[in-house]
Amino acid sequence: MSKRVKIFLKVLAITVGAGIAAFGLEAFMMPNGIIDGGVVGISMMISHLTSFPTSAFIIILNIPFLIFGYGHGGRKFVFYSVYAIVIFSIFLFILPHIEPTHEAFLACIFGGLILGIGVGIIIRFGGSLDGTEMLAISISKKAEFSVGQFVMVCNVVIFGVAAFVFGNIDSALYSMVAYFIASKVIDIVVEGMDQSKAAMIITDKHEEIVAAIRDELDRTATYLEGEKAYSGSGTKVVYAVVTRVEVGKLKEIIRNVDKKAYVTITNVADVISK
Repeated sequence: MSKRVKIFLKVLAITVGAGIAAFGLEAFMMPNGIIDGGVVGISMMISHLTSFPTSAFIIILNIPFLIFGYGHGGRKFVFYSVYAIVIFSIFLFILPHIEPTHEAFLACIFGGLILGIGVGIIIRFGGSLDGTEMLAISISKKAEFSVGQFVMVCNVVIFGVAAFVFGNIDSALYSMVAYFIASKVIDIVVEGMDQSKAAMIITDKHEEIVAAIRDELDRTATYLEGEKAYSGSGTKVVYAVVTRVEVGKLKEIIRNVDKKAYVTITNVADVISK
């Protein structure tokens, strides 16, 4: 696949994601006073106070963050983010005003779900709708908190302010629910439904365990060279990647072969293999 085709497919995917996200926001969340986090949420509040389009503020408020991101080397990311933000704003402006439901609880659930799908597609293909994430990445390198913690604190403040702007604490609470749903859906879209698990197995019966993994799970495994801390003797560590549904069977295999085996299992965001 040529470079131009890859870029075209990325742009197409981001366009689709922006349209889906805009629909979730325009049809479900905005009519019910439910806001998103970050720049989009701030833009929605300013729009509510001034009666100017939310789409205009999304572009304006993101400009400083995009300049900041460009200056810190993320040029491709900024390019795709600029495109995503502009297309998202255009969709918000041109989409017909419809209100599928006036029930706030349903609106926050389906709005968060649809918004999460759209934003997840944008992130998966290299873009973003929220410039505050660029700032969070930079600050986290110098401070003792993570990107997620910084974004979460910002959004808690935004949702708190929303209670005063909309004159209704229910709006802030529903916004938090919608944000939680959207964040979980984003993780699923970005990482995939069938998230993989990586297992590190320390055992003296490594050959038997590798054979059992191959025969019973039809999976390969890798030996890593290790050294026992107390005795200083060499040992082999078995490394294997399985799907989430295979974890139970993997534990059973290990118990059957070596009940004294030491095992750690961690999440794997993505697996690249031929």
